[in-house]
Amino acid sequence: MTLPTMPSFDLTGKRALVAGASSGIGLACAVALAEHGAVVTLAARRTERLQALAARLQAAGRHAEIMQLDVADIEATFVAVAAAGPFDILVNSAGLARHGKASDTTVVDYDAVAEVNIRGAYFLTQAVAKGLLGAQKPGSLINISSQMAHVGGLDRAVYCASKHAVEGFTKAMAIEWGHAGIRVNSICPTFVLTDLTQATFEDAEKRAWVESKIKLGRVGTVEDIMGPVVFLASDASALMTGASLLVDGGWTAE
Repeated sequence: MTLPTMPSFDLTGKRALVAGASSGIGLACAVALAEHGAVVTLAARRTERLQALAARLQAAGRHAEIMQLDVADIEATFVAVAAAGPFDILVNSAGLARHGKASDTTVVDYDAVAEVNIRGAYFLTQAVAKGLLGAQKPGSLINISSQMAHVGGLDRAVYCASKHAVEGFTKAMAIEWGHAGIRVNSICPTFVLTDLTQATFEDAEKRAWVESKIKLGRVGTVEDIMGPVVFLASDASALMTGASLLVDGGWTAE
């Protein structure tokens, strides 16, 4: 009897681009990919934070580079990705949230969220895919979405709209590029304690609502996303594309 061989989580020799790597989930994803052997390009608007992170990773024997990138600037994104690529892995973690009642949403707030969460994410994914297609290489493109791409939430109409859109283009791109071996998936975290969510957790009523919905009884940490991102980036998820990997503590189970 021939035993099956466990697919590898090793990312040695792979090049990864992590957008939004200066803090929070993006930073954790960058660290996880680097620890598993990838050469990671850390991308964000704030290069001083990227330089500090790159130095820490390099001191630990990891491979890290930096790229100043504002995903809302589409033309600059195309130029930067084309010049530095092709990338085998993309983690699209740049994001923006402006919460409030749907009845109070302004056009300014709507456009600000859509510009980063939909438009920026869409064209960054496209840019990395074009590099892979041109080089005739397979790849794994991962969009950091949200459990709010699958449910509604208090004061989150605009954010929900943007993340539902991410799920839509993730699936459509997975269908289009599957023939080339380019996989496109999303990770959908629950509320994770980061700078972006700090205001929510400081509001006692909102924190109580969040904790009542998470069946495992705790909010998320950035470490909760590190395993899933390595899984989707690696050969261990070779047959996964167009999928949403929910890391939500059971929020969407009901």
